[in-house]
Order: sequence, then C-alpha cells, then structure tokens
Amino acid sequence: MSQTWHGLAEPAPRPLGWADWLRIALRGTPLFILLLFCFPLLLVLRLPERLIFGQARPVTPYITQFVCVTACHILGLGRVMHGKPMIGPGAYVANHVGWLDIFVLNAGKRLYFVAKSEVAGWPGIGWLARGTGTVFIARDRRHAAAQTRLFEDRLRAGHRLLFFPEGTSSDGRRVLPFKTTLFQAFHSERLSAILQIQPVTLIYHPPVGEDPRFYGWWGDMALTPAILSVLAAPRQGRVEVVYHTPLKVSDFADRKVLALTAEAAVRAGLPPAMRD
Repeated sequence: MSQTWHGLAEPAPRPLGWADWLRIALRGTPLFILLLFCFPLLLVLRLPERLIFGQARPVTPYITQFVCVTACHILGLGRVMHGKPMIGPGAYVANHVGWLDIFVLNAGKRLYFVAKSEVAGWPGIGWLARGTGTVFIARDRRHAAAQTRLFEDRLRAGHRLLFFPEGTSSDGRRVLPFKTTLFQAFHSERLSAILQIQPVTLIYHPPVGEDPRFYGWWGDMALTPAILSVLAAPRQGRVEVVYHTPLKVSDFADRKVLALTAEAAVRAGLPPAMRD
C-alpha cells in the first residue's frame, strides 16, 4: 500500500460549466495530439539509441523535455527558474506537490524520475512513465540492494535521476519530512566519491481567486478531477523552480545527515509563511 499524506480538509472540486468544458477541450486536445505524436516517436528512436549507445540516452530525453515545455505553454502555466541545474554526475531531490511536477521539472532539465512501483500500473500515466525511462522502486528493505545497483547503473550511465523523498505529494504549502532510505544508495562505493545531490524547491502560485492549494494533489483526491480543474481554469498561476547549491555526497557521514540537509535546503526555498 502506498503512503498518502492527509492534511487539512481537501477542497471539493467546483462544478464544471460549459465554459469550463470548452477550456478543457481547447487545452486537452493539443496536449493529446502532442503526446500522440511525440511518444511513439520516442519509442521508435529508443531502439537504435539503445543499440548504438547502450544505457546512455543522448537523443530521446530532448523529446521528453520538448513535450513538457510545450505542455506548460499549452496550459498557460508560467515557469520561473532560480539558480542553475548542476553540472556533472548527480541526482535531484524535490518536494512533491502534484501531477504537474512531472511537466515542470522535466521542462527545466532532462532527467528521469524515480517513482513508487504502483505508478507503473496506473492507466495511461504508467505507460508514459515506463516509456520515458522512469525508475520504479518498491519501498521494501528487502529490495534495497537490487535498487541500489539499479541507481548506480543509471547514474554512472550519465542519467540524472530525480527523487521525491517525502514519499507522497502534498498541498504545496509545506515540505513533508524526507524519508532517508533511498539516500543510502548515494553512499555506495561506486557513487559516493563522484555524486552530487541538488535540492530543488517547487513553489506553486494559484490562479487569482483560487484556493492556495489549487495545484496540490493529496489525500483521497481523485486524479481525473484534479487534472480537469487545472485544464478548466480561466487563467493559470505560475510555478517557481528553485535550484539550490548541490551537496557533495562524500561530505556527509551517512544518509540521515544528507537527507536532513537536503530537506532543510528544500524547505528554506519556500516563502517564510509556508515553512513549518
């Protein structure tokens, strides 16, 4: 069973009128066409890419990034970046707000997400995640050694992995405590001397007049109404992506200190009123 964060009462989705459905169609149709064209192209190119470059993927991540940049434009979601993505081998850790995080983070940098194994079975989303190279993990200590080897292979192949150490999404108004288990993989003998971890903070600003938690997805909220509410918004808000100073793994004695330091950096990126 996946863990789900339950915070304050979840906002009830507002009823959708004809104007809302029109906006859903005007945004949803080009998004569907974009995925319908680009995802098969990615799969077709992946075969020769694998034969020529092995695990390295010098071509297909650009398709994923193009899709995510274009999707943000179609939605009308403003993106503001602070700081710069790191250079050199490494992984990112970020707070997790909702389904839009995938588009926002991939639009800013070519990367691969690490997701809980349940996501692989989600209709539509699981298929897209598998095709774009998402790493699926089981939150079970019995699989820790195998998952560490998988992370090592992907990172040493030059892949930038992105983890959501909170283990679940939230309302976007706070950073939940980071779980430390996945940080152990960074301390492996093959990685610790070369690896950096870059904390990233996502700050969503809702459309004018909407609930401050408008872009959050948590608790027992269904995914489809959450997507429809964003597609139906008359005007979108914006999101700030804050890239913090990378942390050199070899500077930290163990995973707990590394996780706490990364968590503190992500939380410090939030406006003061949102820190707890």
